[in-house]
Amino acid sequence: MSATRTTVGIVGAGPAGLMLSHLLARAGIDSVAVDHRTRAEIETTHRAGILELDSVRLLVDAGVSGRVLTDGHEHRGIDLRFGGESHRIDFQGLAGASTWLYPQTAVFVDLADARARDGGDVRFGVRDTAVADVVDRPVIRYTGADGAAHEIRCDYLVGADGSRGICRHAFPESRRRWYFREYPYAWFGILCQAPPSAAELIYARSGRGFALISQRTATVQRMYLQCDPATDPTDWPDERIWAELQARLAGPDGFRLSEGPIIEKTVLPFRSFVQEPVRLGRLVLAGDAAHTVPPTGAKGLNLALADVRVLAEVLERAVHRQDPALLDDYGVRALARVWRAQHFSYWMTTMLHTPPGADAFDLRRQEGELAALVASEAGRRYLAEGYTGWPAH
Repeated sequence: MSATRTTVGIVGAGPAGLMLSHLLARAGIDSVAVDHRTRAEIETTHRAGILELDSVRLLVDAGVSGRVLTDGHEHRGIDLRFGGESHRIDFQGLAGASTWLYPQTAVFVDLADARARDGGDVRFGVRDTAVADVVDRPVIRYTGADGAAHEIRCDYLVGADGSRGICRHAFPESRRRWYFREYPYAWFGILCQAPPSAAELIYARSGRGFALISQRTATVQRMYLQCDPATDPTDWPDERIWAELQARLAGPDGFRLSEGPIIEKTVLPFRSFVQEPVRLGRLVLAGDAAHTVPPTGAKGLNLALADVRVLAEVLERAVHRQDPALLDDYGVRALARVWRAQHFSYWMTTMLHTPPGADAFDLRRQEGELAALVASEAGRRYLAEGYTGWPAH
């Protein structure tokens, strides 16, 4: 068995794991990150991305890349559309901040390039990954692409391996609690070849259900519509998808989406999830391994980056003082933000999606909530502050 010794072992080399590895290296702390996916597999998994202001600052100020500023698209607001009318939420005017449309795939590429540039130890394409002795003497074991067995012994272990990873299950059931909420709807997502239909995102609520109009490039757009989680994408020809999207955006102002060939169809179920605690001995969880949120509030990737920003700081103190108990500070600080984001994401989701079996009262109540929100400067400011991200603490 090939053996490696490092200070911090990281399971998961997506954006959270790579950003943590990068921040630790800047603090002079060595790490090894492993992932069962190859780099090519991660790069070709297309995922949307809205970055908060602090996430953009982290990428730029930490020396990862400034590409988000040149290739990303600054959004100074969003449109809430209901009753066939659009209402602008002015992020700059209300919160003094913007968001950036910058796909998660691009964030990953920037981070992977930075780790390669700086000589980081990142091992993609491993299999049979397992963790052991997480309380006192953490170890990662895996099989490499060459079929050989490998072992990484570390002082601290970080689970950044996502919602389907192994690290959250290293917590005995008696020492963890899972909080979750299932949603009775999903998103039917498409990629289409068409020009943008709007300069910024449109969050639309209609009696037919929710729709989100986003962008990807000047020629490829991403859009979503609320659907049943059991929906089969093959049952929806392009004509049916466009007719439904147009109906959910229709209004007296005559707004229409720019249509084009649909090149990808996916159904995305979602739920809210939090595990507490996020520390067991010398193991801590970060990103989707610890929590997931509905995509409506654009919080998933931003929460993961906020986690590792705090975790890198806490790990630096724990390593230098040789005191694992200091890791408790990470849980306190990270979970405070996580639950705030859970509320914001739940609120956005339930306000805009039509619940199954909704009656006339339910629909009118939602309209009343949205009307009250856009009529109130305080309400618009709350949405703007939550969407662009709360200051780091």
